Amino acid sequence: MSSNATALTHLLLTERRSLLRLAQRIVGSAPAAEDVTQSLWFRVQRIEDDPPIVNKRAFLYRLATNLATDHVRAAVRRDRLFESGELPLEAKADMPSAETRMVDRERLQRLEAALEELPLRCRQVFTLRRIDGLPAGEVAQRLGITLNAVAKHVRIAVQHCHARLQDDADA
Repeated sequence: MSSNATALTHLLLTERRSLLRLAQRIVGSAPAAEDVTQSLWFRVQRIEDDPPIVNKRAFLYRLATNLATDHVRAAVRRDRLFESGELPLEAKADMPSAETRMVDRERLQRLEAALEELPLRCRQVFTLRRIDGLPAGEVAQRLGITLNAVAKHVRIAVQHCHARLQDDADA
């Protein structure tokens, strides 16, 4: 712990009652003042030695005032956010319809079947690259192939899956 932090911690312990009263005058409640004082303690622990603090008592009180003011501002923002009133009785969910879910599930099954038709290496590359989201370099390194081979396998897999989904849609 830095010497600034040590000195401020000792000062905070001796001035705690005064700091609590100051914070309570600003925030308006004892529990909120306790929160501010606790935040002050945590903040003091992270203070470095550079630059040295000349008037530690003034610094500590200014820091307490700033933290209490920030606490009040955050409470006002929170209150404004939630002051909109009652929630509507019927809130529309952004969920797809049952029909859309069924169609999507069927398309996913067709896609999985198309992937199963691919050669093993091609399927591995496609899965690692497009489903797991790995960078091409990592896929190449993991499977011991070149970057060009990764690109080729992905292209083949995409073309195959696209063609299979088109065939099924046309049928």
